[in-house]
Amino acid sequence: MRRFTRVAPPLTRRQFLHASAAAGAATFAAPAILRGQNLNDKLNIAIIGSGGRGGANLSAVSAENIVALCDVNESNLERAATNHPKARKFVDFRQVFDHAKEFDAVIVSTCEHTHAFATLPALQLGKHVYCEKPLTHSIWEARVIREAAAKAKVATQMGIQIHANDNYRRVVELIQTGAIGPVREAHVWTSRAWGWQSEEDAKAHGDIVSVRERPTDSKPIPAGVHWDLWLGPAPERPFHDVYFPGPKWYRWWEWGSGTMSDLGSHWNDLPFWALKLKAPLTIEADGPPPHPDLAPASMQATYEYGSREGLPPVRMTWHQGVNKPAIWKEGGIPQWRDGVLFIGDKGMLLSDYGKHVLLPESEFAKFPRPEPFLPKSPGQQSEWVIACKGGPPASCDFEYSGWLTEANHLGNVAYRIGKKLHWDPVALRATNAPEADRLIRREYRPGWKLA
Repeated sequence: MRRFTRVAPPLTRRQFLHASAAAGAATFAAPAILRGQNLNDKLNIAIIGSGGRGGANLSAVSAENIVALCDVNESNLERAATNHPKARKFVDFRQVFDHAKEFDAVIVSTCEHTHAFATLPALQLGKHVYCEKPLTHSIWEARVIREAAAKAKVATQMGIQIHANDNYRRVVELIQTGAIGPVREAHVWTSRAWGWQSEEDAKAHGDIVSVRERPTDSKPIPAGVHWDLWLGPAPERPFHDVYFPGPKWYRWWEWGSGTMSDLGSHWNDLPFWALKLKAPLTIEADGPPPHPDLAPASMQATYEYGSREGLPPVRMTWHQGVNKPAIWKEGGIPQWRDGVLFIGDKGMLLSDYGKHVLLPESEFAKFPRPEPFLPKSPGQQSEWVIACKGGPPASCDFEYSGWLTEANHLGNVAYRIGKKLHWDPVALRATNAPEADRLIRREYRPGWKLA
């Protein structure tokens, strides 16, 4: 094959970003040959967790070959199998990996406390992995998964679907091109108030689980539910309907991490991306006295980040439930129910999932927006499928989402310990709080080991 070269003048930064965006968008959109593999070829995918978010993820990749289905709830399993009758069926995800030669990729949509246990063996077998948020149940697990993914060199993605929308991309472009100047303060708030609170407050906030203590009784295990497998590495507990089914489990520390790591995966994602955050220097949290079993309905956590990639130090505060930033309470910004606020030297930017505004609006009325340089996403699951077939890396791969998950969990650790944590990301320790170690790395039920 003949090769042609030509000498061209150097690209400006704007030209480079614009060209990169165009190339990225073309790569996402075209069913072309990438790195020797055809995007029209189908992946063989194993689905671990086929109900709830698992059902949505299964639907999103149903054009591929679904070769295995797994769920501890047999009703979910049978429902998924109606559209994929040739797929093997399992209730224990560990058995899925006995047939590893039959699939190329795995989607993990189990509950949070078993994410790492289904994800790690897939990575160790060299399989591409899509895992629902939050990536793991603990900080140590997030580090294990992130490092395993780097070693495996496979396509990975965490399921934070809002990351794929156009609004977030335009916000990132505005922040990173200096529309409001250097950002030294950011606030995130979500009005979901699920977790430990009074029964009256739970009803007022729409929480379907108004419990304040662990039940002392038990309930019959529903037919077709393999409760012991659902518990997995968590402590043995009798079945109760305040835990299962639906999102009830996420309020309990043994299986979830409350709103912080759940919605934090969506909302903290925007400042994490726009401000190029990784490991904080310190974390300090506030809220009601921590409950030993239940995550709080309302709390807040403040992160201090140092200088990075030419950006100044920044303080970011997470506000949950009834908590809101002072500037919101004082009417200094539009009182959106949920939002992300960037405060820069030259102005502010307020965003939610689907819209954003530069503030003060009168001063930015004629502001010339930067040319888009982040390519349009085909969707969170589609990004991953394309990456599996040799396309560009997915935007929330485990390198990115591993750091995001660690940071979110650190907010909960600071809240539960009740002191400002000085964080050493290399040693994975709060240098001033050895008592936090038990929350950074949890113990597992006998018979379960992450290795």
